[in-house]
Amino acid sequence: MVEDLFAGAWQSIVFGVVGIALMAAGFGLVDALTPGKLRELIWVQRNPNASLLLLANQLGIAGIVFTAILTSYTDFAKGLASTVLFGVIGIGIMALAFMVLDWLTPGKLGEVICSEEPHPAARVSAATHFGAALIVCACIA
Repeated sequence: MVEDLFAGAWQSIVFGVVGIALMAAGFGLVDALTPGKLRELIWVQRNPNASLLLLANQLGIAGIVFTAILTSYTDFAKGLASTVLFGVIGIGIMALAFMVLDWLTPGKLGEVICSEEPHPAARVSAATHFGAALIVCACIA
């Protein structure tokens, strides 16, 4: 019983670290897709468009990690590998969704996201990011 408790605690730590690393990679993705530095856009300039896109990205990645863990194999190593694999796939799918949306719409989506005034395109982009993550979640289950 105590061994199970410690095993579960250890697995929680490992999955938590992996989830945080994937969310950091998601931050890097949004930073790469938008002109300028994301840290400055959100924390200094208080840009609502960039923060909305990052919010959708972070929740999407968290959803993917959550689903991968919830449906995880009984074998810890396989469950961890599944979480990493689907997390990386999710980040890639979200990047692809952003690029396709950018291609389908007028102007440059990255510039719209960086504008100081709230823009409806930021909501569409955030929904696209989160929707792409939900698609990956469905593939896991």
